[in-house]
Amino acid sequence: MEDCLKVRGLTKQYRKCRALDGLSLTIPQGAIYGLVGKNGSGKTTLIRLICGLQQPTAGEYSLYGVHFKDPAITKCRRRMGAVVETPSIYRNMSARDNLKQQYQILGIPSYDSIDELLELVGLADTGRKKASHFSLGMRQRLGIAMALCGDPDFLVLDEPANGLDPQGIIEIRELILNLNRRRQVTVLISSHILDELSRLATHYGFLDKGRLLKEISAADLEAACRKSIRIQVSDLRALVLTAHRLGLDCQVLDDTTALLSAQVDVTQLVQALAREGCQVKSLTNQEESLESYYMNLVGGEQE
Repeated sequence: MEDCLKVRGLTKQYRKCRALDGLSLTIPQGAIYGLVGKNGSGKTTLIRLICGLQQPTAGEYSLYGVHFKDPAITKCRRRMGAVVETPSIYRNMSARDNLKQQYQILGIPSYDSIDELLELVGLADTGRKKASHFSLGMRQRLGIAMALCGDPDFLVLDEPANGLDPQGIIEIRELILNLNRRRQVTVLISSHILDELSRLATHYGFLDKGRLLKEISAADLEAACRKSIRIQVSDLRALVLTAHRLGLDCQVLDDTTALLSAQVDVTQLVQALAREGCQVKSLTNQEESLESYYMNLVGGEQE
């Protein structure tokens, strides 16, 4: 399948600040690509470059195989829709009038698809209500609707859930999943709400200081995240010795609790501890979160 976006050695220098430093990544067509990084890691700079709002200092990128310096890139960008930083909407207009204005800017002659678009983003019943009276979540969904004018198949969203309440976050999540699954829209989404991103992304790119630390699919990330068993016992010494004997990695947390590696035969472990006179008080499965994986990745790079 054709890649939607390829970035190779992309660098952006602002005087003494290097916002991107030789960044390379690939977004497959049909993916929901999560761009993960703290503030200042280069996420918004990358988005601004691929949207044509700025030019790179060095490196290159291509959209659907078209190089960014090729004149045909302008036509390719018509396949993109983007919400960069904050939605660009007219607050003194209704949702419908905002979309009409966007249709005029794009040169779309008919307004026939506006009703369908309003229905898609959950704003069909807003009538003549001005955007200034919308909730933050409604304004975000209107921004996405405006980005979808022209029926793009690549959607770029910069922190779309930023500042939203839990209900607003759920609405944005369901909208993105709907666009991806039913309309086959490829999505690039930057976010620092990692728990929410983990419910969406099929691929991840981890950024720090303008560099790509890791690029990984959601399936490979799930396999890489360490799964473990948290166990509380009456005799920690017996647990450590038994774990060593069974070839299990054992990380002591406190006087009674430890983490054991995932491939544990629980029955064998409990029986072995019982022979040592050690009682198991609690046993729970747990796995590394996206947040802890990212923090370990950043920490490892810094070391």
